[in-house]
Amino acid sequence: MATFSPSTHCPSSSAYSNSSSVINGTNRLHQRIALSSILPKRCRSRKLSLQQSSNGVSLSKAVHVQDGATNMKTSPVESDGPVKILKDGILSVPLPPPEEVKDIASFDFDKDKSTVSITVVGASGDLAKKKIFPALFALFYEGCLPEHFTICGYARSKMSDAELRTMVSKTLTCRIDQRENCGEKMDQFLERCFYHPGQYDSEENFLELDRKLKEHEAGRVANRLFYLSIPPNIFVDAVKCASSSASSANGWTRVIVEKPFGRDSESSAALTRSLKQYLDEDQIFRIDHYLGKELVENLSVLRFSNLIFEPLWSRQYIRNVQFIFAEDFGTEGRGGYFDNYGIIRDIMQNHLLQMLAIFAMETPVSLDAEDIRNEKVKVLRSMRPLRLDDVVVGQYKSHTRGGVKYPAYTDDKTVPAGSLTPTFAAAALFIDNARWDGVPFLMKAGKALHDRRAEIRVQFRHVPGNLYNKNIGTDLDLATNELVIRVQPDEAIYLKINNKVPGLGMRLDRSNLNLLYAARYSKEIPDAYERLLLDAIEGERRLFIRSDELNAAWSLFSPVLKELEEKKIVPEYYPYGSRGPVCSHYLAAKYKVRWGDIGSDQQ
Repeated sequence: MATFSPSTHCPSSSAYSNSSSVINGTNRLHQRIALSSILPKRCRSRKLSLQQSSNGVSLSKAVHVQDGATNMKTSPVESDGPVKILKDGILSVPLPPPEEVKDIASFDFDKDKSTVSITVVGASGDLAKKKIFPALFALFYEGCLPEHFTICGYARSKMSDAELRTMVSKTLTCRIDQRENCGEKMDQFLERCFYHPGQYDSEENFLELDRKLKEHEAGRVANRLFYLSIPPNIFVDAVKCASSSASSANGWTRVIVEKPFGRDSESSAALTRSLKQYLDEDQIFRIDHYLGKELVENLSVLRFSNLIFEPLWSRQYIRNVQFIFAEDFGTEGRGGYFDNYGIIRDIMQNHLLQMLAIFAMETPVSLDAEDIRNEKVKVLRSMRPLRLDDVVVGQYKSHTRGGVKYPAYTDDKTVPAGSLTPTFAAAALFIDNARWDGVPFLMKAGKALHDRRAEIRVQFRHVPGNLYNKNIGTDLDLATNELVIRVQPDEAIYLKINNKVPGLGMRLDRSNLNLLYAARYSKEIPDAYERLLLDAIEGERRLFIRSDELNAAWSLFSPVLKELEEKKIVPEYYPYGSRGPVCSHYLAAKYKVRWGDIGSDQQ
């Protein structure tokens, strides 16, 4: 059997497999999974499968169109190609010449029958301007959007199509390695962008939006994606109106929901119940943009595709795991929004906990979205309840450095005076299962720190009976093997090992085996929003958060958040631009851990 999985848009996404097997001594052929079917779909709008029967008599051509389009089969015909019987009864079916394969693979069966309409709800906001529109243009520039698509901005602001295009054009950039036709591509993209003003709770306005979308869909099968780039308190109103007045009549309708997904377990559950009054679970795409980052997506590849790592991925060899998020700037005028949530809700409960779940999960049955999300939920449900004793909170204060005065958090005019909202938090978490029992998983996240980074640091156990202890000295931590996965900036994976310094003596040095992405790969790394938008269009849910997964995440943090607020715990104040509260180091020391980003040799 030969299977072709071509992309009609992005050439680099094609994969090919030519293999079959004989089961239980019969001549029945069973298709092996092609590489393209176990890897995430990249810009693939359809799959063409050619099947050769075991007796060489029939050839059936089946066209599989993504997202529920009908399958079409032809009647059996005589095969005029020779079939050779190889060792063990395996059949060899000759393939057509490459040029014929190319012609078959690129034949577009439904290019005139369907379209995708992408509505950015909240189009005048910062997220839409800085992330969503640029990501959509990047997908268009790479040829990853369908041939027929429309982008519609929807917001309360009065704006014309021309004004929207002017606003969007200021934020568009082309790939570094493909700038020859940048201006032309921008013009083509902007021609597909339209605007419709309206209230988020007006069914009448959404009906008007529906009529405008139908004009551009021109009678094709209409698939519609709504991106809610709006405050969470109006999610439900917008979803109700979109569902009742602007959903697709003959295609799929999907809604991307931005975090925060509530403030605690109760509000999150209430939001989910409200959304499910108007949408099915498989229509809701809860987006956490960290799941779209290259190094986070590479986590499972690193572990499950490299034999040297998977046997070490347990309590037997790993001493602790650290998830670190640091920003070197404060709230910068966003204090009003931030003060309602704080660093734990804004970063730890979603970004860092999602990375932890992917890192610690068991091997999934497959790379199917539900199999992966099932394993993540198991990890979250296995986690020990978080205690207040294992949490440190801080808030940055004013600091003068180099003659420049940096403001305190409460100096932000949008922040209430006397606010106790933490801008820094550290926590020690544990997973009570056979693989991770007793291993501390440390998290810390903060604003206005000494540098900017997001990384995972895996510190391995000390070598028992190390022959070179006398060469290492008393600080065994400096001799600890450490795997560092730097998510941002300067994406990299590096492993810290002990090595002999060249020379006649025996002196040991800590060195890095370093995979720096910028040096290894010439291609620019796509923005996380590009990957997630493409997945939503394709119906790939692997990198989106399921409702039970969200419930498990909130169950872990809600009790501590409630206790912090009820007891009015005063955060430890740390200077703007410092390494954060001193108590975070005591928390790590409590479990015999040293933060990996602190030290003379840190990277």
